[in-house]
Amino acid sequence: MDFFDLGNIHFILAFFISIANAALLCLIAGKFLQILQLSGYKIKGYSVWLKDTKAKYISRLAMLSFLSLACVLVTNALFDVYHQDSIYSYLGLIFYIYFSIVFIINMVNAPQKTPLAQTRRMARLISCLFILCMGITFVLIWVCTEWLWFIKFGIIVLTPLLLPILVPLAHFIMLPLESFIRWNYIRRAKNKLIKRPDLIRIGITGSYGKTSVKHILFDMLSEKYNVCMSPHSFNTPMGLTKVVLKYLKPENEILIAEMGAKQVGDIAYLCNIIKPQHAIITGIGSQHLQTFGSVENIKKTKNELVLSLPENANVVFNLENSGAKELYDECKLKNKFLAGFGGKSELKVKNVNISSEGMTFELEYKNKSKKCVCSLIGKHNLENILLSATLALKLGVSLEGIARAISELQPVAHRLEVIRNQNITVLDDAFNSSVEGSTAAVEVLSSFKDSVKICITPGMVEMGQEEFKVNENFGSQLGNVCDYVIIVNKVNQEALKKGLESTKIPKENIILVDTLKLAKQKLGEMISPDKNYVVLFENDLPDNYT
Repeated sequence: MDFFDLGNIHFILAFFISIANAALLCLIAGKFLQILQLSGYKIKGYSVWLKDTKAKYISRLAMLSFLSLACVLVTNALFDVYHQDSIYSYLGLIFYIYFSIVFIINMVNAPQKTPLAQTRRMARLISCLFILCMGITFVLIWVCTEWLWFIKFGIIVLTPLLLPILVPLAHFIMLPLESFIRWNYIRRAKNKLIKRPDLIRIGITGSYGKTSVKHILFDMLSEKYNVCMSPHSFNTPMGLTKVVLKYLKPENEILIAEMGAKQVGDIAYLCNIIKPQHAIITGIGSQHLQTFGSVENIKKTKNELVLSLPENANVVFNLENSGAKELYDECKLKNKFLAGFGGKSELKVKNVNISSEGMTFELEYKNKSKKCVCSLIGKHNLENILLSATLALKLGVSLEGIARAISELQPVAHRLEVIRNQNITVLDDAFNSSVEGSTAAVEVLSSFKDSVKICITPGMVEMGQEEFKVNENFGSQLGNVCDYVIIVNKVNQEALKKGLESTKIPKENIILVDTLKLAKQKLGEMISPDKNYVVLFENDLPDNYT
C-alpha cells in the first residue's frame, strides 16, 4: 500500500505523531528560544552562548536522543518489527516521550534569572518552529518507511539534535515579518510623540546606575509634574516603543526614558524614536565591553544621546566618573552641568554622614540649603541623587520638593536593596554587573560593623579581554572586607580565587559551588543565632552563562 494513501494506518499515525513530536520539540527547545530572546534576537549572541557553554545543552540533547534510540531499537527487536509491518514499531516512542518529559521538567525547574517571556514575537517564532518540526518529522517517517526500514520510526528520536539549527532557521524565516512589525510599532510610537509637542522628554544613559537614577528622578520630578517613566529595565527600541504606546497618557507632562546599548549606534537609534530634550549621563564603564569592543566605543555610544539634544537642552554629567567628565568637556551645549562632590558641581553637598542605616546630608543651591535624610545607603546612591537633583532643579522643582522626595526614596529591587531579618541583613545587588557598582557594594558591605560579612557572587561577565583582570581585582576587594566568599559557577572562579588569595582571607573561607541554590544551602549551614550577619548577593549570571 502506498504510504500517502489516506487509508494507510501508517500515514494517519505519521500525521498525528508529527504533530505530537513538533509540540514536544517546541517544549524541548525552551532554552534555545530563551537564549535567542535574551540575545535580542541576534544570532551572534546565540552563537556566543553555544561557544561559551561549550554546547553543553547540545550534549544533553544527544543524551536524550541516543538513550531514546537505544530503547526504540531494543523494543523493535523484542517485537520483531524488522520482519513484519507492525504498529508495534511505534511502541518504542513511549520511552522517547518519557525521557523528553523528564528533560523538559528539569529544564523548567532550573533556576532562571530571566525566564522566557511569552511575547507575541515569541509566539510567532514558536509557531514557525512548530511547522518546521512537524514537516521534518513527517518527512523522516516517510523516508524511514520507504528506504530505511531497518531503523523504522526510531529516527524520530534524533530530531531534538536538529533544534540548535532549527531555532535560528525559524528566526531567519520570520525575520522579514518581524522587521515589518517592528517598523510599524516604531512608526506608531513616533506619530504619538509628534502629537505631543508639549511633552518634556528626558533620556538617561550610562554604563551603570541608569535604573536607579531613573527612579530617583521620577520621584523628584513628581513633586511638580505628572511623570511617565519606562518601567523595569525597558531600555531597548521595542521596550521604549511599548512605553510610548501603552504607558504614556495624555495627562503626562514628562517622559523619562532609560536608554541601554550593547553596540555603537544603539543610543542614536533610541534617540531617533524618543527625541530627548534633556539628559543625564551616569558614567562610562566597562560593562558590555565584549560587544562594544573598546571603552572608546562605549563612550562614543553614550555620547550619541548628548549629540541628539537640541541647543537649549539641559544635560548633567557625573563629576565622579572620568569618562563622563570627558564627555562634559567635549559637549558644545551651553546648559551642561557636572554633578558630584567636587567644587565644579553647581549643586553642593556637605555634612555628609553615610552609615549602614542610611545617610544625612545638606544640599546647597544658589545660596539656599536644605538638610536631607535618606534611607538609601552608599556613596554611589548619593551620586545618583545629585545627578537627578541637578536636572530636577533645572526643570523647576524646588529645593524643598527635592528634599521631600529624597526622604521618601526606596531602593530599587535587586540593586543594593537592603532586606533585614532578625540577625541577618541581606544586601541584594543581584542585578548589578558593573565594576563601579560592585565597588560601591563592597564599600557598603564594609560599613556594617560587628557583623560576619559574607559575599555570594559569580563575578562579572561581558568584560571582554579585561574580564579576568576585572574579577581578580574584585576578588582582592572582597578579600579585604569579607569573612567568607562563596563563588558561584566556574565562569570567573579562577580569577576571583586569585584575587582573594592575594589577601588575608583564610583559604577555607573561600567556598566554591556550581549553582546559586547550592550557595544558599551553604549559607544556611554557616548561619548561627548568636552572631549578626550581613550577606551581599553581588551580581547574578545571565541565563546565557548558566
